[in-house]
Amino acid sequence: MSVQQLRINQERLWQSLMELAQIGATEKGGVKRLALTDLDKQGRDLVVSWGRAAGLSITIDQIGNVFMRRAGRNPALPPVMSGSHIDTQPTGGKFDGNYGVLAALEVIRTLNEHQIETEAPLEVAFWTNEEGSRFVPVMMGSGVFCGAFSLEHAYAATDTAGLSVKDELQRIGYLGDQVPGQHPVGAYFEAHIEQGPVLEDAGKVIGVVPGVLGLSWYDCTVTGMEAHAGPTPMGLRKDALQVATGIMQEVVNIGNRYPPYGRGTVGMVQVFPNSRNVIPGEVKFSMDLRNVTAELLDTMHQEILAFIEQRSRETGLKIHAERVSYYPPCPFHPDCVEAVRTATAALGYSTMDVVSGAGHDAIYTARLAPSGMIFVPCKDGISHNEIEDAQPAHLAAGCNVLLHAMLASAGVVQD
Repeated sequence: MSVQQLRINQERLWQSLMELAQIGATEKGGVKRLALTDLDKQGRDLVVSWGRAAGLSITIDQIGNVFMRRAGRNPALPPVMSGSHIDTQPTGGKFDGNYGVLAALEVIRTLNEHQIETEAPLEVAFWTNEEGSRFVPVMMGSGVFCGAFSLEHAYAATDTAGLSVKDELQRIGYLGDQVPGQHPVGAYFEAHIEQGPVLEDAGKVIGVVPGVLGLSWYDCTVTGMEAHAGPTPMGLRKDALQVATGIMQEVVNIGNRYPPYGRGTVGMVQVFPNSRNVIPGEVKFSMDLRNVTAELLDTMHQEILAFIEQRSRETGLKIHAERVSYYPPCPFHPDCVEAVRTATAALGYSTMDVVSGAGHDAIYTARLAPSGMIFVPCKDGISHNEIEDAQPAHLAAGCNVLLHAMLASAGVVQD
């Protein structure tokens, strides 16, 4: 069999996903396997055992990131890495993150099976606390790895019971020795379910991911005056909710003004005093703006602030908006994007470009090494949900693309 004809084992990939999904399985068919819990330890132990069975050497760093290496002919070359995460949301699915890790492992198993040697080493990685469900910040392991925040900051994070990241890493046996970031990466690929409806809606099998949307998050507070809903005439009210809803609508309008990747969302609202017959005196709400370039995102930022200032002048109400989080857009490396595109074309899969609207560990690896992503459809675009689902054939297709993209980056030893 020529390298071009090489394909992964679809049934083996599916069975591995189903076996891992039994650890923390929920009644609705999902998975609850929060970071650094006993269930996470069981999941880690299983994946590491599979890595050892495939002949991989195991390295664990000080934030619990796990790297499983297949040697290349030239050990001086940095490894071509692929992976994701195996921690889940409290009501998570079988595929989010898990697919990326086990697809990378299936690439290794396939190369072993056909005795194919690469010039550069290959590595399967899984990162600590990507979801951020138990500890914040999200994407903790890859964030520490790339220097986005310090190891001490991550260690100090606690869950709702007051248990710390460092203590829990120690307890489950995954507090490693290697200093995060002192692990070389030649290139990084991450296969993932799309977590949205675009591929399924378009009837495409592979999403080539040129980048990830940047985001700005804000907390906004509108302060008016509580008053009785009956005796107070409409023209004499200081109704915080009516002013707030105008701002909320403008958030959506701004998202619509900058297609195709503009996003504007209000997801959390608190109304005070939240009484049926009292005019609201204070409203707190979140604002979420996203787009694909820093310039567009900054334009959206300026527009919402200008609108808020105008509404404050017009109504006389105090309005305070504070940006509480900012992630710049992340374009992936042209070489990695092209490797995915070329592999997809050679394999004959239907494809389209899909910019990711969600964050992934690849955002952080992109700060250190050329990085890229591969998307496959998920049923109805549903993720972070126990009913999350994907077709075995689509998962295999994404894994085949991953296989050939990694081989193109690592180089195949020719006899």
